[in-house]
Amino acid sequence: MQKKYLGQKKYFGTDGIRGRANSSPMTADIAMRAGMATGALFRRGEHRHKVVIAKDTRLSGYMLESALTAGFLSVGIDVFLVGPLPTPAVAMLTRSMRADLGVMVSASHNLYEDNGIKFFDAQGEKLSDAMEQLITEKMDSDLSKYYAPPELIGRAKRIDDARGRYIEFAKATFPKHLRLDGLKIVIDCAHGAAYQIAPLILQELGAEIIALGDHPDGFNINKDCGSTFPFAMCDAVVAHKAQLGIALDGDADRVVMCDENGRLLDGDQILATIATAWKKNGLLKGGVVATHMSNLAFEHYLTTQKIKLWRSDIGDRYVVETMRQQKCNLGGEQSGHILMRDYTTTGDGLIAALQVLAVMLEENTPLSVCGRLFEPMPQILRNVAGQSAEKLKNQEVKQAIASATEHLGNRGRILVRKSGTEAKIRVMVEGEELGEIEGIADSLCGAISA
Repeated sequence: MQKKYLGQKKYFGTDGIRGRANSSPMTADIAMRAGMATGALFRRGEHRHKVVIAKDTRLSGYMLESALTAGFLSVGIDVFLVGPLPTPAVAMLTRSMRADLGVMVSASHNLYEDNGIKFFDAQGEKLSDAMEQLITEKMDSDLSKYYAPPELIGRAKRIDDARGRYIEFAKATFPKHLRLDGLKIVIDCAHGAAYQIAPLILQELGAEIIALGDHPDGFNINKDCGSTFPFAMCDAVVAHKAQLGIALDGDADRVVMCDENGRLLDGDQILATIATAWKKNGLLKGGVVATHMSNLAFEHYLTTQKIKLWRSDIGDRYVVETMRQQKCNLGGEQSGHILMRDYTTTGDGLIAALQVLAVMLEENTPLSVCGRLFEPMPQILRNVAGQSAEKLKNQEVKQAIASATEHLGNRGRILVRKSGTEAKIRVMVEGEELGEIEGIADSLCGAISA
């Protein structure tokens, strides 16, 4: 069982190392040390060790990719560079190529100014908190003792067909007796890692495509597009009279969708759609895993379907761990990370969207019917910037949260937590009355800011 590290993390957050490009911890120096430390930790046995490195489309990706490559090579690890590819493609290729580990250079849904480094083990799984702590300790040690002798320095090689390998893998998850002929689909690639392959996969399955966010320039990733800004997708679906829209984030490990009316479906509704179909077909195992952010109406819907909901800590690593513990094959987050353990080891926006498309075709219903199985309870999400986790220990803040929780009672939920990727305190208030929960959110944010 993976235990959540309770100490103060120096480099790693909830999803790898992340920060502003060319500022600590997202500097070339730290990236090189991360490559050296991780390579040294994963050297086991006498075989030629190898790592797969991919990236999204940020300008800083060139710098960090090169620094990581230098770090791995210096400790005797061969590097296979696959260029811009989605995060789930890295996990798949690491397994397929029998690599010792994989690395994705991306800050997911953040804008281009940020970047990040995500590590995967040989099975395509994200590293545990304990393993990240070991890497941190090595990064802060004398790394010169891990230098490879001249004859054992690693080699770097570009893999030209990596994109095609992932395309075939993704298409293989779609039922072979189905095609997308006759469907017009808007696909927003967020100017990110899937800007080439997402439209290709849908086209090869027969769909007519209206592509958005498919012209990255190093600066426009996630800017007014993608899963965190899906309004352009929704508008395009209505304007082009498309059957649905799909919006990915910068590294394509999360997805949100909209129906033919331009109404948005978040991760909870996507999970509900897949879970209902899988249960009907005898494919669902152990229930569904979601995080504490998932909507209370989602939980109520699953109860009506006699599907067990397990809640995990926030972060797809903790969703995966709970899925293992409860022997579930479906889980995810409201933000659109959808994990399907029969197919993938990490969130995959494209494959999740293909599963929803399969439900539409099998049931011969529009997404407004098969994808809108419940109406979410009103939920307010707020961020209080420039705050550390220490603020949550403040007695006045603790009292404000306790009072608000008591006031709301069983009519809703409150969750206040430190962001794992940014210097922010995140506040979530959920309840039956929008005005009431807005007032509670304002009060809590005021207490945290004071």
